[in-house]
Amino acid sequence: MDNARLRDELEPYRDDSIDDPTTRRMPLVKENEYLASMLAWERAPAMPIAQWFHPPLELPPAESLDDDRLSQKLTETIRRLYSQHIVLRYTDHLSDRDLYRVIRHDILPCCEKKVDLPGKYLEWRCIEDNETWLRFYATAVERRRFQEEHDSDLPSAETPRYRRDLPGT
Repeated sequence: MDNARLRDELEPYRDDSIDDPTTRRMPLVKENEYLASMLAWERAPAMPIAQWFHPPLELPPAESLDDDRLSQKLTETIRRLYSQHIVLRYTDHLSDRDLYRVIRHDILPCCEKKVDLPGKYLEWRCIEDNETWLRFYATAVERRRFQEEHDSDLPSAETPRYRRDLPGT
């Protein structure tokens, strides 16, 4: 019954992902979870991440905070982001001040769909280019594969300077 209801509710959004033949090979419970997550995605509002909070999450400019206050505000903000199912990845190459700026300037104003499903998180990767990923985060196998695919020199592998234990990682 749930399967038929979910398929009916998804009808206005019908595309290839709903008719994907691999869903027919899923156990019924898994297929229903998949269809429910698709329906939640389709119905979810897209809004700036700052608006996911009540009141909206606003951060003062990094330049207005001393190092201690910025560190406290960053820790609090990361916890608040996680409370809304936002997980930060690849942050260990950024100083606290740089990460704070990424959150303030890139993450909070970004429009994303707010989907409330158990166990589902929005993963925000705090890297902007392949060089940073290759330098600090790629495994030896990933580095070799990248080099073979792109026929390019790789940056030296380095250990990130700012090790963090973030929620959800």
